[in-house]
Amino acid sequence: MAVNKRIRLRTLFVGGCIALFFVVLVMRVFWLQVVQGSEWHERAVENWTTDNVIKAKRGTITDRNGNELAIDAPAYNVVLNPKVIAELNVKDDIVSGLHTILGTDESELQKQATSVDDKGQLRIWRELNKGGRQIPQNKADEVNALIAKLKEKTGKRYDVGLSLSEDSKRYYPKNELASHVLGYTDKEGKAVAGIEAYYDQQLRGVNGKISYEKDRQGDKLPNSNDVYTPVKNGDNLKLTIDETIQYYTEQAMKEAYKQLQPKSITVIAADPNTMNILAMANLPTFDPNKYNEVTTEDYGEFTNLGIKAIYEPGSTFKIVTLSGAVQENLFNPEATYQSGTIRVGSTTLHDINRVGWGPITYLEGLKRSSNVAFVKLGYEMLGAERLRKYIDAFGFGVKTGIDLPGEVSGAITFRPNIKTEVATAAYGHGRVQVTPLQQLSAVAAVANGGKLLTPHVVQSITDPNTGVTTDTPVHEIRQAITPEVSAKVRGYLEQVVSDQQIGTGRHAYIEGYRVAGKTGTAVKVKTDGSGQYDYTKQVVSFIGFAPANDPKIAMIVVVDQPSNSKLGGGTAAAPIFKQIVSQALPYMGVPKVSEDDSSKAKTTVQQTQAIYTAPVLTGKPLDQAKKNLLAKGISYKVVGSGNKVVKQYPAAGATMGSGQSIYLMTEEPTQMAIPDLKGESLRDALEILNLMKVEVTTTGEGYVAAQVESESGGRRSITLTLKSAKATITGVDDEDESQSSDQKTDDATKGDTDQDKANHSSDAKSTDTKTDEGSSGSSQNESQSDSEATSGSSSDTGSGSKPALNIPEPEGAPTN
Repeated sequence: MAVNKRIRLRTLFVGGCIALFFVVLVMRVFWLQVVQGSEWHERAVENWTTDNVIKAKRGTITDRNGNELAIDAPAYNVVLNPKVIAELNVKDDIVSGLHTILGTDESELQKQATSVDDKGQLRIWRELNKGGRQIPQNKADEVNALIAKLKEKTGKRYDVGLSLSEDSKRYYPKNELASHVLGYTDKEGKAVAGIEAYYDQQLRGVNGKISYEKDRQGDKLPNSNDVYTPVKNGDNLKLTIDETIQYYTEQAMKEAYKQLQPKSITVIAADPNTMNILAMANLPTFDPNKYNEVTTEDYGEFTNLGIKAIYEPGSTFKIVTLSGAVQENLFNPEATYQSGTIRVGSTTLHDINRVGWGPITYLEGLKRSSNVAFVKLGYEMLGAERLRKYIDAFGFGVKTGIDLPGEVSGAITFRPNIKTEVATAAYGHGRVQVTPLQQLSAVAAVANGGKLLTPHVVQSITDPNTGVTTDTPVHEIRQAITPEVSAKVRGYLEQVVSDQQIGTGRHAYIEGYRVAGKTGTAVKVKTDGSGQYDYTKQVVSFIGFAPANDPKIAMIVVVDQPSNSKLGGGTAAAPIFKQIVSQALPYMGVPKVSEDDSSKAKTTVQQTQAIYTAPVLTGKPLDQAKKNLLAKGISYKVVGSGNKVVKQYPAAGATMGSGQSIYLMTEEPTQMAIPDLKGESLRDALEILNLMKVEVTTTGEGYVAAQVESESGGRRSITLTLKSAKATITGVDDEDESQSSDQKTDDATKGDTDQDKANHSSDAKSTDTKTDEGSSGSSQNESQSDSEATSGSSSDTGSGSKPALNIPEPEGAPTN
């Protein structure tokens, strides 16, 4: 009985334990499957699924015509496996080979090839950061050849301790071209400066990914439930920049930089009717492909001075005062005043010519850039309140709103109750600080009928995922002056350039085009904190537009500290404007006009009688273009081997002379072989070569008799030998025949400094540059010696050809 009782108790105990065990087990299962079910499910999913990131492609940046300026290009990263390197004993081979290919220091390679992890064990993956990131295809080919040698040596088919991982990098196919507009991305893909930074969010896109189930070996399961998140590639940007006009601009700047040896040069060109920026450049500059090689200080190459530099503008600012005076009916071009000096409070302000030119008209005062005239217009007639109203109306003192990062607002800080500050502000000195882009926006308003517009560099944005394109609209800020006043001011500014005797802008004159503009010269303040002016350092500029009656391009040129402190805006900056615009206008299809040869100073210009105008041929099949021209009786020449017209010269709508041929380009001009130009006029030859971006050197005058091609640094160049028409036809040189003035005009002569100097008279008179004690520095700036040469010593091409940049000697009527 007792035994049975013990058995029952034991059974109950065992059964209870088993029951308790099952209760605990069930509770545990419930806890794991129900309470923590989602958490454990997530862990399981992590173990049997994997994510592959699909990297978004950064958007492409092109110019207004679709030419690529920034693209994603294939690149490769060098990867080391220190563990395998040690096992195969190939360290020396890898270190030596990579040193030869990449140039990376051998000690650094030794360190990377033997790197260990936190536990002191050799790593199995190590990217070579120094010299091994984002290497180009040619270097990758050399690394692959090294890997092949290592495989042959070790007998291994796969990992030999060295490999390449695919990557991409930002590539700028035009190198330095428009670098300050574009900016760049670093090796980590971070956008730095320019369009790259401003539109980074749109350009970089959104990465996609694909998730799938895998087994223990990492292979995808047959019945895997894939989850796909599509990639959103970055938007493509089309800029307002025109690659060809940008090229003309940068080439002219490089020539000027060599001659002037300044601290910097800035040029901005825009369509004044839309404020589309056609070109924007600075020197010094940089190659965004080699951004890590830039080491300069002060005005570093990375600084976009067009939107970040502030300076006293000098006489270019007189356009604002002039516009206000005309708007208020205060400017009488025929009224006279006494030039030379004017007393404002206790300060005497001067013209560049301290003794003046006697009683002269206000129109002559504008042409001579008389400070006294603008003190009377701005200080005496307009007064502080109205002067400030027009300064504000033209957008000074605030940012223009351009779509580039880092723009500064400048500063207009003259005090209305301080007489000299108001007087000097009227001609752009003292407490007036502006940016080049603000100046350009203001003169564009004068050119386009009085509308102040927001400048921009992006013309349109295209989403490659949907194909939807969004255009950037023209944004009008305000009507600064009326259209009628705009027309009057354009006419006055045209005379500043067309008057070849006293016009300060005469060196910007382009034969065949009506040019309007204004020069400026401002002495810089010393950096010692004294507030005094340093007459050896100045900022000189020219701002203008063309054609004056129907403006298509507006441009500002700013030269900071030319080495010759006697050069002013008319001599240093105006020739740069002339060289660029004389090429840009024909390229843009703007027809030339002619004027009475008896006087360049006349502003009434007659339209050339048209023989015929060039039809629209670009984009048409070659056969159709030929038939069109044959039906019209127009001769043509085909350049290239394509079957479609890519470009034409002259441009559609351009006026053509009798006997002139149309060039039909059937391939991208920059990629075509240079055609045989023998017998062509210099004008036509240079137009074709400019479109092909070929640098030209000429000898002689007249028509092309011979050509010699060469290439250096990726740039094509050609030397043209010119002879007279008679010599070209007969084959007999006629050296005794005098050169016609028409040929001289058409000849883009090579700039010979010694010869240029010889053309000037030797009795150039210097101008007194000092002012009375107590002057606020305003007249000091304008009185800096800026006497310049007359136009007779420089030749005008005006044909769209590339003239040799001619910086005149300081002589003749001042062009400050």
